[in-house]
Amino acid sequence: MTQPLWTPSAARIASTQMDAFRRFINQRHSLELADYPQLHAWSVAEREAFWQAIVDFFEVRFSSASSGVLEEGAAMPSVRWFPGSRLNFAEHLLRRRDDHPALVAIGEDGSRETLSYAELAAQVAGLQLALARLGVGPGDRVAAMMPNTWQTVVGMLATTSLGATWSSCSPDFGTQGVIDRFGQIEPKVLIAAAGYRYAGTHTDQTAKLNEILAQMPTLEQLIVVPYARADARVEDYRSSAPVAMWSEFFQPGGEPTFTPVAFDHPLYILYSSGTTGVPKCIVHGTGGVLLQHLKEHGLHTDLTAKDTLFYYTTCGWMMWNWLVSGLALGATLVLFDGSPFQPGPERLMDMIDAERITVFGTSAKYLAALEKAEVVPNQSHQLSRLKGILSTGSPLSHESFEYVYRAMKKDVCLSSISGGTDIVSCFVLGNPVLPVYPGELQCKGLGMAVEVWNDAGQPVVGEKGELVCSKHFPSMPVGFWSDPDGEKFKAAYFDTFAGVWAHGDYAEETPRGTLIIHGRSDAVLNPGGVRIGTAEIYRQVEKVEEVLESIAIGQQWQGDVRVVLFVRLRDGVTLDDDLKARICEVIRANTTSRHVPAKVIAVADIPRTISGKIVELAVRNVVHGQPVKNTDALANPEALKLFEGLAELQN
Repeated sequence: MTQPLWTPSAARIASTQMDAFRRFINQRHSLELADYPQLHAWSVAEREAFWQAIVDFFEVRFSSASSGVLEEGAAMPSVRWFPGSRLNFAEHLLRRRDDHPALVAIGEDGSRETLSYAELAAQVAGLQLALARLGVGPGDRVAAMMPNTWQTVVGMLATTSLGATWSSCSPDFGTQGVIDRFGQIEPKVLIAAAGYRYAGTHTDQTAKLNEILAQMPTLEQLIVVPYARADARVEDYRSSAPVAMWSEFFQPGGEPTFTPVAFDHPLYILYSSGTTGVPKCIVHGTGGVLLQHLKEHGLHTDLTAKDTLFYYTTCGWMMWNWLVSGLALGATLVLFDGSPFQPGPERLMDMIDAERITVFGTSAKYLAALEKAEVVPNQSHQLSRLKGILSTGSPLSHESFEYVYRAMKKDVCLSSISGGTDIVSCFVLGNPVLPVYPGELQCKGLGMAVEVWNDAGQPVVGEKGELVCSKHFPSMPVGFWSDPDGEKFKAAYFDTFAGVWAHGDYAEETPRGTLIIHGRSDAVLNPGGVRIGTAEIYRQVEKVEEVLESIAIGQQWQGDVRVVLFVRLRDGVTLDDDLKARICEVIRANTTSRHVPAKVIAVADIPRTISGKIVELAVRNVVHGQPVKNTDALANPEALKLFEGLAELQN
């Protein structure tokens, strides 16, 4: 029987907002819900009462009341949440107006800038006024190619305060990657950094930005932030639209005003990875994002106005949008721009202590890399206020769970979370009132009818299948940009099971209600007709000291599929027969013989998206001689050449 790695004490449970919310529901509805499973079951069965309770518990302000909570059509995605209501997203993130720190922006070079909540509101008011003079309002888009710093947050809040729609990407996107995204949505205003820093290198963005500007004829204003390039000048940029430097475009001061918009009014446009073609522009609604993030921050993460929240992310990943919503709880946000290993692997651990971070968010890859670097934070750092660690981006291995409790902190809620850009939130996530089991995600999100279905469309427990959400939820996208009849949107999520959201994760629900993510269902391996999630293999390979990372694909071979494992090794290590045998034995001993790769091949690099996810489908296409439609979506597209025409795969 697997034992939990951490169990909250009764006193800790009683002090959480999750438990306060359970008591709030019991009192409001004369119920006796005793624990989280009962609360979750109620939240799904009574979604209207549940989401109204979220509105009331977090004091969401509607400028116009709704005619109800939920109007459902015959099947997903036909729905209207809080019809008739009007609200403003930025207003809820700027409710606090005192001298408490709102943003702490830290650069890789050691720079540190802070904005209090009062100063943040003044910055937003100034930029809002300048954007309003340009005519920015509902129906317009403002885009940003920016690092994760305070100006980006100000830009988003000023944009959404006017009822306009925000979209961002990180400055490390290639020229075509930016055009593929912003070229589709035709922003009225572009905010761009003059440069950026990463791993000790300063990159000048001028030439790339001029290439992008040449393909954005509808742009009406470029605002340049002289980040990492203090000598940037207006004259450097060849734009058909007016160009202004950030400090000259507006003066901070005054009070921001807030334009009310409909509940489903477009707030954000996010993008699919684009590895199978031009990225899909995913439109997210104002109210759905707000309610979902209040729920996830306030209840599932137990974030309060006394907390300091950090997530290692760029502005091109949905975790940036998730992070900034922490302002709605009055918390302090720590923003970091640069490499988490510059100048050394302890960089972010130093920051936890220096900034007194209480909730630390990162990726599974980072935690694995920290362990490989033999960093033992509890021997060198205090981590005194740290109460929660969040991990996403890929499944967190058992070994990384155990590493956190062994080497970081024993009394911490480690939450592996899973959702994505598609819903700008989570289906499965953490919970401060539940135990943590190795390799398992603690619970289904409140109000989310999450299940695992087999191929026949039946819910299963203890079996692997497709992760689905069988009932409407508020953070479901409004739709895709330039998809007027919704056909592309429906095809993306509702073709697998009619009228049910299929998320594309290969998952398993355990009898205790936790979930295990076994990888993306479109990358599932199928040797001999047996479905294998790639994460099941990666988890074992991570145990091999000589291997830094790996990627597994299924190769069509002699009328079947064989598993091929590519490994990136530590410097100086050679993939000899002994190491191959040890890799295969670790996999065989901890899984089944079907998981054992037919081929183990060393490569110098593994391709990944700009947000850090490895791309099994792109590698599979290259191995089979098929084109990869959009290499601009990759951070290191040159790595794909390492998989072309490999002699080892011809026999």
